[in-house]
Amino acid sequence: MLSIRDMKKLEGVKPELVAVVERAAKLTAAPFNISEGVRTIERQRQLLACGKSRTMKSKHLTGEAVDLYPLTQDRKAVDWKGFERLAAVMKQAAKELGTKIQWGGDWEKFIDKPHFELC
Repeated sequence: MLSIRDMKKLEGVKPELVAVVERAAKLTAAPFNISEGVRTIERQRQLLACGKSRTMKSKHLTGEAVDLYPLTQDRKAVDWKGFERLAAVMKQAAKELGTKIQWGGDWEKFIDKPHFELC
């Protein structure tokens, strides 16, 4: 179940990606949160400057990407081993909805496990 805070972070994200995130939340009992949806240019510059991004053409700038973190059952910490499980649920939700997505954990050059984007 997504929190009010999570839903706020989906504001401005493309509706088809929001639908995938919402469906994934219904498909899994494992909690996750949304750390970022749409980013400002300034935020993207900060992430690029500190090496957490490699581009100024991020799909976060256009509402075509979200960053999700799997949480422990008590929702108090990141479940660092849960990214693959979360990715599987996101991919299942996308398939059910007929929406094509990419997971940053599948990338070869810059692995970004929290990142999901529209193709």
